[in-house]
Amino acid sequence: MSTCTEPKVTASSYTPADSQVLSAIPFIAEFSLACANGEAPTLFADIDGALVPVIQSLEGDKYQVSWTKDVKKVSTGDHSVDLYDSEGFTALKRSRDRGEAATVSPLVTIVVSYPGSYGGPWLNSEHLAAGLAALVFYMAFSSKSALLA
Repeated sequence: MSTCTEPKVTASSYTPADSQVLSAIPFIAEFSLACANGEAPTLFADIDGALVPVIQSLEGDKYQVSWTKDVKKVSTGDHSVDLYDSEGFTALKRSRDRGEAATVSPLVTIVVSYPGSYGGPWLNSEHLAAGLAALVFYMAFSSKSALLA
């Protein structure tokens, strides 16, 4: 099996801009990989230390990898995703299983940018309405008490 020589990658990514109703943030990276030798290798992604398979389109010219992170644990900024071919994946997995430091370099690295997402207002309207109702009740009750006293 030959490996990809002189890889060139073009990537785009998606992360949501609004996370009001989400419990986890999805990250989706789609990319195309061109090898000088015309190879279309099977790829694996290293995402935060977990090795996951990369999906290849039926046409074979595009790839996609996706994952989720908990809303409370996700950090804004750039997230690097190292991509390995099957040979690099095997070597990396073997070194991790043995507890050794990984000396395998990725085939390519793509970057998924997460600028953050809107999590909703600090004070929800129902809480504001309940607070105002309590304030009106307090003022009415204290005014009534002052008039009857």
